Amino acid sequence: MSLSSPNILSHILSTPYAPDPALRTFAQRAQTQENASAQVTVAVLDAAEATRRFGVHLSRRGIQPVYLHIVNRSDEPMRLVMERIDPNYYTALEAAAANHFSIAKRLSAFGLVGWVFFLPLILLIPFKLVTAYRANRRMDAFFGSQAFHRRPIPPGGAREGFVFTSLDAGAKVVHVSLLATGNLAEDASRGPDSFGQPKESFEFIFTIPVPGIAVDYVRKDFAALVDPNELIECDLPTLTKRLGDMPAATTNAEQTRPGDPVNLVVIGNLETLVGAFVGRWDETEVITLRTCWKTMRSFLLGSQYRYSPVSALYLFGRSQDIALQRSRRSINERLHLRLWLTPLSFEGQSVWVGQVSRDIGVRFTTKTWNLTTHRVDPDVDEARDYVIEDLQHAGRVQATDYVDYMPPCDSASPRRNLTGDPYFTDGKRAVILLSTARTNSCAS
Repeated sequence: MSLSSPNILSHILSTPYAPDPALRTFAQRAQTQENASAQVTVAVLDAAEATRRFGVHLSRRGIQPVYLHIVNRSDEPMRLVMERIDPNYYTALEAAAANHFSIAKRLSAFGLVGWVFFLPLILLIPFKLVTAYRANRRMDAFFGSQAFHRRPIPPGGAREGFVFTSLDAGAKVVHVSLLATGNLAEDASRGPDSFGQPKESFEFIFTIPVPGIAVDYVRKDFAALVDPNELIECDLPTLTKRLGDMPAATTNAEQTRPGDPVNLVVIGNLETLVGAFVGRWDETEVITLRTCWKTMRSFLLGSQYRYSPVSALYLFGRSQDIALQRSRRSINERLHLRLWLTPLSFEGQSVWVGQVSRDIGVRFTTKTWNLTTHRVDPDVDEARDYVIEDLQHAGRVQATDYVDYMPPCDSASPRRNLTGDPYFTDGKRAVILLSTARTNSCAS
């Protein structure tokens, strides 16, 4: 294509900005929850949808728009608590500013050879500056018009718009918290004791699949893992005994060697479990050539890969049903959490047993094909109790307890996992009963 092409000339002489406010493909994945006081609809845009809707590559800046439509069915004004959705959310103008067109960045992208070629066009820079300024103004206006504003929603009213959150792939957990705000006139009519009293609040928790990565557990048929005829509903004494009798450690695929200790029990149906962990913990991708390469690259560069696949450990003759992780500075420093569904049920909730450990480095070993393995913190009880405190901090714990599952061992006489890492433990499994909604206090 020659420089006389109108398309090329348009890009040289101007700064095009063309959002698509009519794009609504994300609405096909929307979820709705409601009660007598409110109706809430939530959808999450994937990277391609966000680019088309807003006219810029939001995902490259780590920004993900979440669509909300809220109907206030109560007789009091309601306010959305934005920080519950994402404490690090972006305001509309902040998200726009992060994506503003910059002439300096565009010119620097040409490199030295590009400058030689474009030097005759240096006189066009003033035009680019003006058009970029105008495009950025249009961007600010468009982002502002699309945002979900924090003003109270009046009784019987509705509001919709986008909250600009931090980027997540896989499943995104969206906590929608609505607070009935009341007003001065109503409080005054109820008497002086009404001032400063807590208002009613409503919690809705959504788990929204976002296209972009292949999450391991999404492909699993959980209904086929446990025969309904073999499901065992337990009272507390029966649950305690059966949890103590569960295998003490994971194994290799052949079930010939013990691995890491099974030091955790989580009680809650799949939706509750995912809602409690995802957003604080990252999901893991399925193992493919692409994800193996991404893992190797992160390993060599010491960089972070939030959704890195995890190796398989075995319990009940199968690899983990769900794997989650929390990475820190690099792929070599993270917590691994693996869970297996059991045939047990408590108060109508599924019972999962699992293993959690903390990677604290890398070491050489002859027990893996690549001659390296992650070095595990031998104090496995610390990782176990970390999960309790993390979920309590999130307000997702109804109760906790411990059950004995193996004889204790100390650092002087540790046990070892499949790759030879030592570990010591007090021999107790943590049992966590999840709350189906966020709690203000944690029972134990």
